[in-house]
Amino acid sequence: MKRTSIRAAVALVTGSSLMLMAPVQPAQGQVGLERRIVHRQDIAVPGYEVLLVEVTLAVGGREGKHSHPGELIGRIFEGELTLEQEGLPTRVLRPGESVVVDAGRVHEGINNGKEPVKAFATFVVPKGKPLTTQLGETAPTP
Repeated sequence: MKRTSIRAAVALVTGSSLMLMAPVQPAQGQVGLERRIVHRQDIAVPGYEVLLVEVTLAVGGREGKHSHPGELIGRIFEGELTLEQEGLPTRVLRPGESVVVDAGRVHEGINNGKEPVKAFATFVVPKGKPLTTQLGETAPTP
């Protein structure tokens, strides 16, 4: 009986880990974008969770205009990302630079450079809400 319970627990944890590492499906307007959730956890703030997401944007790729229900804190590791944010000047982020995007602010990252952009994004978002809502999209992406 114990072996069956242990096997079931291992299968559950393994399955959960595999789901956690699964790529997020691209949405309308996204070209050359790959997002992979590498960590997801509840935090001490009631009703909120934190997600760490590995992001790769191919040369010529773009995220499509979108927003998030919570704060995004991002850091560029490779490549150059042109970031357009509603109400703010366009800026180019280079390796080692970070950015904070306010909850609900429409924005888009575009790779106009000569190499893929690689970044990590940390999201602090209300639990149970979609991570991303594409502009003009009726069903938000997970």
